[in-house]
Amino acid sequence: MRGYWDDDARTREAIDAAGWMHSGDLATIDAQGYCNIVGRVKDMLIRGGENVYPREIEEYLLRHPKVHDVQVFGVPDAKYGEEVCAWIVPRHGRRSTSRRSATSAAARSRTTRCRATCASSTQFPLTATGKAQKFEMRKAMIEQLGLRTERTA
Repeated sequence: MRGYWDDDARTREAIDAAGWMHSGDLATIDAQGYCNIVGRVKDMLIRGGENVYPREIEEYLLRHPKVHDVQVFGVPDAKYGEEVCAWIVPRHGRRSTSRRSATSAAARSRTTRCRATCASSTQFPLTATGKAQKFEMRKAMIEQLGLRTERTA
């Protein structure tokens, strides 16, 4: 990509001086040179100084037979800065999955001693194009759990 049409400011934000475009996607490249998109930089949360990638936890939880869909995001935590939170939509006819499943998923994603807050939902808040709105889920959980966000500046 050479740039955004008639938008120099956005072009400068996305493309560096060497011509590399920074899309915000997180990717891995395998031994054959194939690229696999594994998440978004903006979705990453920082728990106690450790980077936690929600997509890793989501992929693990999606293997659970009771889980139809899941969204993982961070909520404020006084001790760690952020804590893992999972919104889970159970498969039709199933009860919600346990907190233990989400905690196990968080632990398997290289996060040590991670507790996870879980909520069961029939659906996620969505944009007009059908994309899950994690910021709305985060806001709802902050309110439901009585959390407060610390102002840092």
